[in-house]
Amino acid sequence: MERITLGRTDLETVPLGIGTWAWGDNLYWTYGKDYDASQIKSAYDAAIASGITLFDTAEVYGWGESERLIGQFVKPSDRPSLHIATKYMPLPWRIQAQVVHDAISQSLERLRLKTIDLYQVHQPCAFLMGQKTLLTALAEEVKQGRIRAIGVSNYSAKQMREAHALLATYQIPLATNQVLYSILDRQIETNGIRDTARELGITILAYSPLAQGLLTGKFTLTRTPKGARQWMPRFGADGIARIQPVLRVMRQVAEQYQRTLSQIALNWLICQGNVIPIPGAKNAAQAEDNAGALGWSLDRVDVAAIAREARACEPKS
Repeated sequence: MERITLGRTDLETVPLGIGTWAWGDNLYWTYGKDYDASQIKSAYDAAIASGITLFDTAEVYGWGESERLIGQFVKPSDRPSLHIATKYMPLPWRIQAQVVHDAISQSLERLRLKTIDLYQVHQPCAFLMGQKTLLTALAEEVKQGRIRAIGVSNYSAKQMREAHALLATYQIPLATNQVLYSILDRQIETNGIRDTARELGITILAYSPLAQGLLTGKFTLTRTPKGARQWMPRFGADGIARIQPVLRVMRQVAEQYQRTLSQIALNWLICQGNVIPIPGAKNAAQAEDNAGALGWSLDRVDVAAIAREARACEPKS
């Protein structure tokens, strides 16, 4: 299968990962009610068996439970090819650099690892701890070997450029920027993030690449999601109705390629280049379905047709 490096680092993976926000989270998601640790373990095992080696988590997912679950799942035989990414949340009361080092120690303990492959800043750092202090602390951790690469998340083009320049003073590349990106969420194509990432050699990690289930086609006017999503306008009757034209085009393409809607949506992102989608998976079936996006490519004509229909479905401002 195709391989892709995380920015200008030596970390290499297939162009698809697994996002683990829902692993252990019962605030936004419904962990412990509609699915449990055994189903998540089956998702992990199925992903590994399918050749997926990148798992993205964060210290705040389930207040550390996501990291703990991954720590329980990883077998020694998995580790040589496995890449674990997690994230530091720059909360307002986190002021001193020592907090960063302590957070990494705690994540390493929950993950049962000696080294984190990709350590990311979860949100732009704009509080009392400035970005220079934070990134300097992370650069020290790279030198110590406790993290291999540094990434950011939800950074604008300007913020990404600033972080890239700061890390360059330590001769460390900024590897990734994890941002919202899907067929229905294409703001990075027009706000400078995608172009800046390409210019600087930074890989885009696309979170919510299935638009939290909308692009799977499983939600209808009579079947809506559970949990926090049920209160979001895009999952209401008007939102579901608005995206039907792009889903119809995707179904036509899916039939042509003998693929599922999820696989079309994920492969569409892979076809953009320099993008690694990280869809969630709560069970083995979802993980296997995700993996079916690998090993083939949409034709450029189909990529363009889906993009045109998606633009036509955007809400009018």
